[in-house]
Amino acid sequence: MPKTRIIFSSDFHGSDVVWRKFLNSASMFNANVLLMGGDMTSKVMVPIVREPEGGYTANFLGKQVKISEEGLPDLKKQIRQHCYLPYVCSKAEVEKLSQDQEYVEKVFQDLEVEMVKDWLSLIPKKAPDAKVIIHPGNDDKFVLDDVLKSSPNVVFAEESVVYLDDRHEAACVGWSNPTPWHSPRECTEEQLLAKLETTISRLQSIATACFCFHVPPYNSTIDMAPKLDENLRPVYEGGRPAIIPVGSTSVRKVIEKYQPLLGLHGHIHESPGLVKIGRTQCVNPGSEYSEGILKAYIVELEGGKASRLQRLEG
Repeated sequence: MPKTRIIFSSDFHGSDVVWRKFLNSASMFNANVLLMGGDMTSKVMVPIVREPEGGYTANFLGKQVKISEEGLPDLKKQIRQHCYLPYVCSKAEVEKLSQDQEYVEKVFQDLEVEMVKDWLSLIPKKAPDAKVIIHPGNDDKFVLDDVLKSSPNVVFAEESVVYLDDRHEAACVGWSNPTPWHSPRECTEEQLLAKLETTISRLQSIATACFCFHVPPYNSTIDMAPKLDENLRPVYEGGRPAIIPVGSTSVRKVIEKYQPLLGLHGHIHESPGLVKIGRTQCVNPGSEYSEGILKAYIVELEGGKASRLQRLEG
């Protein structure tokens, strides 16, 4: 059986640059599979206000910007390059955004759907021969599930098992344990454990499978992040930011229990690396999406084994 080469990455958070690099990596590295492990969408919206007298204004990167109609496409492009979502609107709509949180959520949701559809439309051109597998992460809203499911260009994999090739499977779960950010897909450790166990039960062969769980295992060196206080500010100890493990005890529990071939994780941007838990090699590529850097792992599977795990960055 020939090798299956996978490019695994995660946590793009609206970076058009990183998404394009991810798609281009399929042909660059002759990959059979592109596996995106969640957190696709942006965290920031930038209103571009249509002025009654003509032109537009926006507060972008701390500056008030005024542009003509001709300058609108370029400004929208610049905003997207910074991983933000441009929203062209009237002054009345801006006022509504400041007063109606439900309206904010709806607008944000519509912009995220538009962005993901744009991304998916690039796949046939940039990665026509690769199987593209995507599962959401804890930051991704549920409305995106239908967008991914309806696309002929991707395999949607959330709380489900997908085949990487004829022999190797991936059990995919994008939910996380509780975070300070109260994101859409987070739950208690008990609830997460139930989701993991249900998904794992669908595997045909755990020994040759990958656990593609967005959150890394607890206290594994690939889950280290700054400790925050109740105001979400870093806690300092001894004059330095305190760093603590924030991964999932449930994810660690099922890895220790079942010992799959690989654990493919993301979620904690500042904690890339590889660690072994028993026989299972677990990786987190990390993320520097705001810098336009693709951080990934090249994974080669052959004969029920991982013959290659190589970090990719650029």
